[in-house]
Amino acid sequence: MRFLMAGGGTGGHVIPALAVARELQRRGHEPFFVGTAAGIEARLVPAAGFPIEWIRIGGLKRVGLRRRLRTLGQLPLGTLEMLGALGRWRPAAVFSMGGYVAGPVVIAAALRRIPMVLMEPNAAPGMTNRWMGRVVARALLSFAETARYFPKGKTELTGLPVRDEFFALPRKPRERALNVLITGGSRGSRTLNQAARQSWPLFREAGFAIRLLHQTGREAHAELARDFAASGLDGEVVPFIDDMPAAFATADLVVCRSGAGAVAELAASGKPSILAPFPFAADQHQRRNAEVLVREGAARLVADREFTGRRLYDEVRSLDREAGLLERMGEAARRLAHPHAAQRAAELLEQLGSGARF
Repeated sequence: MRFLMAGGGTGGHVIPALAVARELQRRGHEPFFVGTAAGIEARLVPAAGFPIEWIRIGGLKRVGLRRRLRTLGQLPLGTLEMLGALGRWRPAAVFSMGGYVAGPVVIAAALRRIPMVLMEPNAAPGMTNRWMGRVVARALLSFAETARYFPKGKTELTGLPVRDEFFALPRKPRERALNVLITGGSRGSRTLNQAARQSWPLFREAGFAIRLLHQTGREAHAELARDFAASGLDGEVVPFIDDMPAAFATADLVVCRSGAGAVAELAASGKPSILAPFPFAADQHQRRNAEVLVREGAARLVADREFTGRRLYDEVRSLDREAGLLERMGEAARRLAHPHAAQRAAELLEQLGSGARF
């Protein structure tokens, strides 16, 4: 069977869809993607060996008036193009991660009565997925509280697909030095980078035993690496971490943003965290994600505007001071983990493609 994978623009949309596509392929099916030439899917999907069809559409959230009007103008044309394309492609079912790329696809699929499964990675759904909840066969969620945004009986708590390596990480015994991983994502975070640099003299002057592994992003790396070398602290500052599960394995504590992928990896690996939600994320979904971990006792939340070197230092010292606290936070994070998310999504798509109705 052929399955259409919709959702693009960011890694948070594309990477989970690729995990589901790999599972479908493993089961003998033919997944293919729809995306834009400007989104990250244009690089990641072909690199993963899957075919991709192109659509012309832009975003609506946090864009200027001209861009929004252009996107609204593209939506009817994109939907008409998808109506024709779906007739040619004849997918057995559609899988969507939401986002602006998915809009014309899911509207056209609904008009053609093609069964759909969506996956909502965040605690607060985006615009496309909120609308889709009325027409899909099943909405797969990462957080139980997200069910209130969808019709009763249509949701299932599956979590977000995460690499098996994160689930396989053993519990790490504490060493004399506290191992802290700081990462603002592949491009880095200016807020986290600045706070980390401001914290170095505080840790050094306090004689605090700490080892830092900091992913800065490529643009900020040279300057931060030079300053860290002069700080007198143990650790490493790198532009990019190729093997993130290995980096998690060495960490006693993770400092990061709270996108859906990061939160899922923290849960899968059972790592305590200090979370600084990206303040401009659509619908404040990063803050909502972080709040779930905080309520479960798995994380501390610090607002972006408050995330200074002094605050980072104080939070790390506070967490380290109470015996067993980091270990309890890690266990709380692990209780939020959901393995087999990609397998469950593929299973549902197979059932729908075979004519099942839920």
